[in-house]
Amino acid sequence: MPADTELRELAPAAFAHAVPALLEVYEAAMRPPPQQLPGRAAVMHSHAHHPGFRSVVALRQGTPIGFAYAFHGLPGQWWHDTVAIGLRAAAGHGHTRHWLSDALEIAEVHVRPDAQGQGVGRSLLHALCEGRPERTAVLSTRSGPSAARHLYRSCGFTEVLEDFTFPGSPDQPFSVMAARLPLTGAARRPPGRSPWWRWTGSR
Repeated sequence: MPADTELRELAPAAFAHAVPALLEVYEAAMRPPPQQLPGRAAVMHSHAHHPGFRSVVALRQGTPIGFAYAFHGLPGQWWHDTVAIGLRAAAGHGHTRHWLSDALEIAEVHVRPDAQGQGVGRSLLHALCEGRPERTAVLSTRSGPSAARHLYRSCGFTEVLEDFTFPGSPDQPFSVMAARLPLTGAARRPPGRSPWWRWTGSR
């Protein structure tokens, strides 16, 4: 990751305050229909209240160029329950318990296009997962070859459910990926920084 890029961990309240700026990163990276952005903002605000929430933001000259966040996955959460049904149907209860019974659910990892390919996404992912108490980490990413999937595989994630469609998105298949923690393929830490991200806000 370039030396002019800084990682900061945001407490839930600070993350909620930063949602408008983080949505600009999301919009640049994902190019969603504009009408989806208010709903995405509402989801991000609600996720900040989940147990074990952690968010990390990459800043360059004080401006967010990437962010990632995750929380402890539990029954009753939409993504957890939806994926659990798919995993049970595809591979049985044992497979589902192995990956989801004690999992860090990685909800978002995004980097602005002009900052991609510089190790920012890898650094965000490792900062997000470092020191977590969960046994596994799980996420979903769009099906098909992509830089994101290559990153996740290089960090130890494997596909546990392929071509999965979430309710409301029948035309967009996803791959559910999972890894044992701690992750492999460690990010290169900027010299002289310990910890390698700053924590901002009050818990």
